[in-house]
Amino acid sequence: MNESRINRINELYHKSKAEGLTAAEKEEQAKLRAQYLADIRANIRGQLDHIDVVNADGTVENLGEKIRKEKSQKHVSGN
Repeated sequence: MNESRINRINELYHKSKAEGLTAAEKEEQAKLRAQYLADIRANIRGQLDHIDVVNADGTVENLGEKIRKEKSQKHVSGN
């Protein structure tokens, strides 16, 4: 996310505290926040894909793959 979008998120936050937001501004704020969170999640996923851990039994496991596998197992089991 670029600096101008982050600045806009902050502007909308401060305006919401000072005087309130219009419906259009609330919608814009929600979209910007959702994009910001999506960018953070993608960044963390990318970092996890570059981290390997050595288990007690000596096997090497990539954290990104491990988390995706656990998440898909939870999704399949319905938890």
